[in-house]
Amino acid sequence: MGQTQDYPKLSEVRKSLRVKWYRCPIDTKVLHALLKRSDRQGFVQAGGHLSLWLLTGALVYICWLLQLWWLLVPVVLVHGTVSSFFVGVAPHELGHGTVFRTPALNRFFLYLFSLISWWDPFDYASSHTYHHRYTLHPSGDREVLLPMPPNTSKGFLFQLMTINLLTPQGKNFGKGGFISTVVATIRGAYGKVGSCDIPSNEWLEALHRDQVAEFKKSITWSRILLIFHTSVVIISVISGNWIIIFIITLAPFIANLMSYLVGMTQHSGLKDNEPDFRKCTRSIVLNPLLEFLYWRMNWHTEHHMFAGVPCYNLKKLHQHVRADMPVPRTLREAWREMLDTWKKQQENPAYYFDTPLPVSERSKENHSATGLEASIGDLAPRGLRD
Repeated sequence: MGQTQDYPKLSEVRKSLRVKWYRCPIDTKVLHALLKRSDRQGFVQAGGHLSLWLLTGALVYICWLLQLWWLLVPVVLVHGTVSSFFVGVAPHELGHGTVFRTPALNRFFLYLFSLISWWDPFDYASSHTYHHRYTLHPSGDREVLLPMPPNTSKGFLFQLMTINLLTPQGKNFGKGGFISTVVATIRGAYGKVGSCDIPSNEWLEALHRDQVAEFKKSITWSRILLIFHTSVVIISVISGNWIIIFIITLAPFIANLMSYLVGMTQHSGLKDNEPDFRKCTRSIVLNPLLEFLYWRMNWHTEHHMFAGVPCYNLKKLHQHVRADMPVPRTLREAWREMLDTWKKQQENPAYYFDTPLPVSERSKENHSATGLEASIGDLAPRGLRD
């Protein structure tokens, strides 16, 4: 547990580290059906989220145009909440390439959501490939490093409820503030290390050495981000429509609280160096709206166990394996568990929450995963494809 200074080269990790993951037994025909991608369902999820963003953005503009100042602030906060789930959520699923059946549609929406939300899909693809292959094994996955303290300080929460400017890096789970993100993007445009999406600069440097081609794409993408958002600001100011800055460029950093609350539940307080996804990831139940905005990533254990399954099939997947899975927590229960764990870790840094597993004969099995079961979709960049 915790951060170690000396890690082996990632090329060596790929040769030496073989995690024998436990996966809940599931009928191959059922899994094959769940793995099927659908353009129709992809448009419902990606198109639906984008349409909701356009609708709330239009409401912000109308309130500003009609000078409905009493309504403008709450509408901006609603728009910000919708936008905050663009950051690392929409690009995450689209990065797996599992949302649409048509690969070109996955790529189009991946770059669109990433552009709006200041997200780097190239560094993230490298990092997240390792995260799935070696989840919470620090020699091969430092996208998430435990312990990950749930930050509930008043100043931090106030930023997340309003405009997130300078969120502490390494404690934000992809919630870098606006200023931090702009600085990191400028550094990235010059090929220098600095990221709010990946909490460890050491990890980012290791990824750049390992995946040079993706690093070069990341540099180009950082420049595209700066050109796009600078253009938005200039056009907004010159035209007198300054509110557009809040609708597009600042929107991902407004009202980040809800996306932070659900995102932190994925791994916080759990066990690292553990070959059972049920012990190192956490699934939670959410209301339908939050589940939609979160792209069904609340079924996070199921996602890690069978990462090739599209997000819109994860709840169905849960139904097929739930007898062999822990009972999903509510959001409140997850946070109570995380806060209690963090309190105990102050006295005993080696402590973690040991998720109770169901008593099942199937839990004693640990069969070798087939290619179908171990699939992470189309996430891995060319340099990491086996």
